Amino acid sequence: MPRFLSSFAVAGTTAALFAALIAPSAAQAAAPASDRANSLAWVALGDSYTAGVIQATGDTFEFPPDGCARTTESYPEVIRRDFGSLVNLRNVSCGAATVKDIYETKQTPLGRPLPPAGTDPDAPFAPVPPQIDAVAPDTDLITVGAGGNTVGFGEILFRCLALGAEDGNKGTPCKDEFDASLPGRLDQLRKDYGQMLDALHTKAPNAKVKTVGYPHVIPENAALCTFGDPKQFATITTGDLTWARTHILEPLNTAIAQESTAHNATFIDLYPTTTGHSVCDSDHWTDGLFTSLIPLRYAFVHPNAKGHANTASLVEDAILAE
Repeated sequence: MPRFLSSFAVAGTTAALFAALIAPSAAQAAAPASDRANSLAWVALGDSYTAGVIQATGDTFEFPPDGCARTTESYPEVIRRDFGSLVNLRNVSCGAATVKDIYETKQTPLGRPLPPAGTDPDAPFAPVPPQIDAVAPDTDLITVGAGGNTVGFGEILFRCLALGAEDGNKGTPCKDEFDASLPGRLDQLRKDYGQMLDALHTKAPNAKVKTVGYPHVIPENAALCTFGDPKQFATITTGDLTWARTHILEPLNTAIAQESTAHNATFIDLYPTTTGHSVCDSDHWTDGLFTSLIPLRYAFVHPNAKGHANTASLVEDAILAE
């Protein structure tokens, strides 16, 4: 759904959403139609690619802050504004969450890294409960975007930075170190993801579950990236960028899509619409290590507001298609 739609048009189009997502109970049927419409219960789960986290996705808005760094221009918040009072959103996404943090384990959030100290000034934060705790038996809609931290995408990228800096833009030192571990990492992701979806269906048996993949972070031609540029991938070699795209990001999306199909969830594929909008493209919807150097703004390879607006459009379309 394009961002330029008026609130009237959004409200009119969204009427179809409630007819599809809510099968009224006897109690709901006795209530006024306007009350039923306002009762759509949506829970947004996920990691930093859902929460927003970085300054390029707006301000954090939770007070007191819990360290999850949800931001005003993250896609759940964009959709909240688009649909207005027609949805009742609980956004419990959290930066650095793994799939197990969604359905099983408590997470200790990191907050938002801010210069000059580099760490969140409000840290340390208390652990937050598993995100599934926000899901209730009468939840109507669940969106979830997670998986990158389970395979260790961030951990691998930062190691790639160090390895590439040692010898310049030569070879594939990161591939050489991590390639053998990827099958096991992806197997764990599949196992965790399936268990997460099963747990969500058990907790909210009538909810529609939408899973959100990851965008085109690295271009098809990694040579578009400038070695040493901190606003792109800094010192990750061209060869390692190609390997990360074809052996981590794309298999990650494939695994999420396959597990979604196998566990009665709808996969929302960000990859096609984000082609040409990678970190190294001029119209980039994902920022590199830094959004800007003056002022210094960290990004750590996360979608910016444009990227979240695109995700919001695709998620809205998937909701309204039901």
